[in-house]
Amino acid sequence: MNQLKRLQSGIPGLDELLKGGFVAGSSYIIQGRPGSGKTILANQIGFNHARNGGRVLFATLLAEPHERLFQFLSTLSFFDRNKIGDQIQFVSAFDTMENDGLEDVVKLLRREIVRQKSTVMILDGLLNARSKADSPINTKRFISELQGHAAFAGCTVFFLTSSQLDDGSPEHTMVDGVLELGEEQVGTRSIRRIKMRKTRGSGAIPGAHECEITDDGLVVYPRLESTIIYSAMRDSDHFSLLPSGLPSLDPLIGGGLTSSSVTLLVGPSGSGKTCFGLSFLGQCTLEEPGLHFGFYESPQRLRLKAAALGLDFHALEQSGALTVMWKSITTELIDKLALELLRTVEEKSIKRVFLDSLGGMGRAAADKTRILDLYTALMGELRARNVTVVASWEVRSLLGGEIDAPAPDLSGIVDNLLLLRFVQEPAELKRQLSILKIRDNPYDPALLEVVIGKQGLDVKKVHFHALGDTNHV
Repeated sequence: MNQLKRLQSGIPGLDELLKGGFVAGSSYIIQGRPGSGKTILANQIGFNHARNGGRVLFATLLAEPHERLFQFLSTLSFFDRNKIGDQIQFVSAFDTMENDGLEDVVKLLRREIVRQKSTVMILDGLLNARSKADSPINTKRFISELQGHAAFAGCTVFFLTSSQLDDGSPEHTMVDGVLELGEEQVGTRSIRRIKMRKTRGSGAIPGAHECEITDDGLVVYPRLESTIIYSAMRDSDHFSLLPSGLPSLDPLIGGGLTSSSVTLLVGPSGSGKTCFGLSFLGQCTLEEPGLHFGFYESPQRLRLKAAALGLDFHALEQSGALTVMWKSITTELIDKLALELLRTVEEKSIKRVFLDSLGGMGRAAADKTRILDLYTALMGELRARNVTVVASWEVRSLLGGEIDAPAPDLSGIVDNLLLLRFVQEPAELKRQLSILKIRDNPYDPALLEVVIGKQGLDVKKVHFHALGDTNHV
């Protein structure tokens, strides 16, 4: 099967979304309302292309002066003024369009493509060309003639428009691909999205994907569940046992946690979930490094909490055996969080992860309906990388049997399920641990009491004859 030559955008996530990049020599429309990021995206493609040795013609049918554009772009890291006038030429065709019409615009751009030996042309202001055309036929003719000249010269074309063109518009029918940028208000947050509405000669990951504009320009985060789909094929066919960090628990779960397994700790605030996770990370070594990926407690507070359990997290971090990452759930995107977690796991060869918490991570999702799919993909990929995961999940009720999940069927994607809760006795509250599920290992289903002391977390079996009139939950 012939593979079409690709023109890579150099934009993180976008080439993955396009399954390798744009098809070289093709034509694309980039559309979106003002402020959606079209100009940044197009210039980012252009400057990245020039950085790789290509030549770019940026033509505009707008009245806005180029110098104002340069001032705006100069705040972004990809902008390189030294490329302008050499590998990147900026040409205004506004006056030609107004005074002489679209035919002369085509002649002007054809001359510039040949003269500059351009391999990418970006035309900003397609909406103005449409307004200038007398009919849809003339709009098609304008696009067709530009496409023909560009294709003959081996030049890939990007048309920018602020119009929300529909699939049957003259512009859409003429080009090979349509990339749409948009913005959606989710509660008090504004979420940027990008999607391919049309691709010809190439596949693309369908649907809308989240993106953001940073100091480096546009960054795209393809939906994790649409890019990671074969993790299970890479699963190991043999397992080993790892200490959980709770020596009194390991004999009750078959000797320890199975390697590359996912353990979910469910319980209310204060029940011991974080202490369990810190004890788990206390077993990290240089040979098997660990990662704390959390949303609620700062690294400083975690170190203090670990020290109270007899764990020196500062020393583990200094040696490189442990990485602590704190993330804000109010400003982050869930796919970005998942990708950063996986990137850190890969870069630091992480073998133990404590994710505190799944509920916190889920709050970063704009679309709550895909949380389960994303967690399934994320946990599958971590398993495939031989990473052992402990994750927490907070329930609201301190006392009671009601369990509220951030996503239905969440327990189905984990290997081990442990329930931490409070039990009210006449004079005090006690913590208890129930082992609800252990996959691949025999376990003792006995009810366990949890004690948090200076030596860390400890569990012991509850003897019913000693409970008296205890109010069981």
